[in-house]
Amino acid sequence: MAATWQIPNADERNVRRIADLIALKLCAGDIVTLTGDLGAGKTTLARALIRAAHNKPNLEVPSPTFALMQSYPKSRIAIAHLDLYRVKEPNELEELGLEDFVQDGALIVEWPEGLDEHLSANTLAISFRDTADTTLRDLALTPSGTWIQRLQRIQSIHAFLDARSDWNSAHISYLQGDASKRSYARLVDGPGPALLMDSPEQPDGPVIRDGKTYSQLARLAETVRPFVAVSNALQEAGVSAPELFAADLDAGLLIVEDFGNLVFSDALKRGCDQATLWRAATDVLLNLRSDIADHTWTFPDDKHYRLPVFNADLMHTECALLLDWYWPHVKGEAAPEVVRSEFKAICAPLFDRVSKSNHNWVLRDYHSPNLIWRPDEDGTARVGVIDFQDALRGPAEYDLVSLLQDARLDVPAQLEDTLFAHYCRHASELSDDFTEPFNLQETQFRYRVLGAQRNMKILGIFARLCERDGKPHYLSHIPRIWRYLARDLDHPDLKTLKEWVDRHFPDDVRITETVA
Repeated sequence: MAATWQIPNADERNVRRIADLIALKLCAGDIVTLTGDLGAGKTTLARALIRAAHNKPNLEVPSPTFALMQSYPKSRIAIAHLDLYRVKEPNELEELGLEDFVQDGALIVEWPEGLDEHLSANTLAISFRDTADTTLRDLALTPSGTWIQRLQRIQSIHAFLDARSDWNSAHISYLQGDASKRSYARLVDGPGPALLMDSPEQPDGPVIRDGKTYSQLARLAETVRPFVAVSNALQEAGVSAPELFAADLDAGLLIVEDFGNLVFSDALKRGCDQATLWRAATDVLLNLRSDIADHTWTFPDDKHYRLPVFNADLMHTECALLLDWYWPHVKGEAAPEVVRSEFKAICAPLFDRVSKSNHNWVLRDYHSPNLIWRPDEDGTARVGVIDFQDALRGPAEYDLVSLLQDARLDVPAQLEDTLFAHYCRHASELSDDFTEPFNLQETQFRYRVLGAQRNMKILGIFARLCERDGKPHYLSHIPRIWRYLARDLDHPDLKTLKEWVDRHFPDDVRITETVA
C-alpha cells in the first residue's frame, strides 16, 4: 500500500490549499473519495477542489445530497460531485452512468462506501477526523495508481510553499501549460504577481544513439538550473525575463515573476497590430546580439552550468525527427537507411557552414506562445520572454527564424521579409562588436538553412505529439510549416535539399489540409 500523507490539525485555509494542489494534478479517469463524519469538512474540500479545477473561485457548487450527483462541464476537465450517503442499492449507482463519465472526467465522491466496484485504479482517498479543536481536522490522503507519484509531488509543492512565509497563504490557480512536462500555476494574493513552476527532473528515457537519450543528444534541460541561469543572464543583457523570487533547485520548484496572460497570439485577438508586436520582438533579438553567449554559471551549491553549443551534430539530431516520426506518419512505414544516409549527406555541408557562427544566443523557442506583450512598458521591455531553459550558443539567425516563421500562427511572407531586412540593417551597424563582420549573404544563407532545419524538425515533433502523446490537434499547424519550408528551400544554395524533399514528400503525401 502507498504511504499515506498525514496532515494533523488542518484549518479551513489548509484544507483549501490541499484542494488547490489536488486540482493542479487532477486528470481524466481520477476518483477522489472523501470520508468522515457529518460536518467534518468533506464538502468544503469538494467545493474548493471544483472551483480550483475550473479556475472560478465564485462558482456555485450546491450540495449533491438530494440529487446524488452534480456535474460540471469541461473547462480543463469535466467533474462530477457525488454524495452517496442515501444510496443503499448498487443499481442506483449504475443509473448514474459513472463508468462512462470517468473515462473523460473525474469523480469527487462523498460517502463512497458503496462505490468499491466502481473505483478507478487511480483513486485518491481522503479521510477527515475530528480533533479536540472544532475548527481543526486531521486529514489522511492515501493514493493508488498514478496518484502515488502525483501525491508525492503535491507534498513537495506544499512543503516548498509552506516554508516561505511570503507565499504560504497565496491561492494557487492552474495555468494551461505547453507541450512539455512542465506545469505552471498562478499564485494569487501573495506579495506580488508570481507563477509557480513545477518542473521535476525529467527521466532520461530510452537510449537511441551513442549510448545517449534524445534529451541528452538534443541538449534539452532536465532540471530547472538552466532556467535560473539563463533568466539571470538575459536580465543582465537587458531582456525582460522573469525575476526569480524563490527556488528549490533540487526539487525543481520555482516562484518567478508573472508577466500576465497576454501572449502574442492573444494580443492579436485583442486587436494589436502584428507588425508592431513582431518588430518589438525583433528588436529584442537585435539587442541580444550585443551579448556574447559564452557564459558559465556557478550555483550556491558549487554546481556549474554552461550553455551547450548548437553544432552540426545537434542540428542533425533534431532534423532526424522528420524521418523518425513524420515519415512513418504519412507513409505508414519506417524510413529506409538509404534515405537516412542520403538526407544526412545533403544536410552535412549546410549544417557545417551554418555552425561556424556559434557565439550568439539561441533561445530555441522564441515564438508567440513564449512572448508576452506588456504594453505599459517601454521599448523592448514591452516583450516578456519566457521558456528559454533549453538555450544554446550558436547562430543568431535561429531565433529570428523561430519568430518570423512562427509554428503556431501565420506570419505573412511580406512581414517576414520586412522584418528580416530591418534586422539585417541594424545588425550590420553592430558588426564592430563581434568576432566576425556582418555579412548579408551569409546571414541570408544561415536564416534559410536554419529555417529549413527548424521546420523539418517541427514536422517530426508535431507528428510525434499526435502519434505518441495523443495530441492530434498539433497536425492543424502542419500546412503552415510546409509553407514556411517552401520559402526556405527556394534559396539557391538549398537546391539539392529541395530536390530531396520534393522527391520524398510530394504533395500527395504531405498533410496539406487543416485538421480540426
